[in-house]
Amino acid sequence: MTTDSPRWFKSSYSSNGGNCVEVAANVPGIVPVRDSKDPHGPALAFPAASWRSFVAEVKGNSFDAA
Repeated sequence: MTTDSPRWFKSSYSSNGGNCVEVAANVPGIVPVRDSKDPHGPALAFPAASWRSFVAEVKGNSFDAA
């Protein structure tokens, strides 16, 4: 990733007792994502443009929630 430590955060909508994903927005060019229950475990890293597209689709209700 980078020599700077990722600054992890959860959504302000997160209220399910910690069963969340966390993202770090301070890593240039990528968005790391991890399980909040396992903060020392592995993280997935997505290209920033792909993450922005994913978030836009989620916000636009483009996914079937069934």
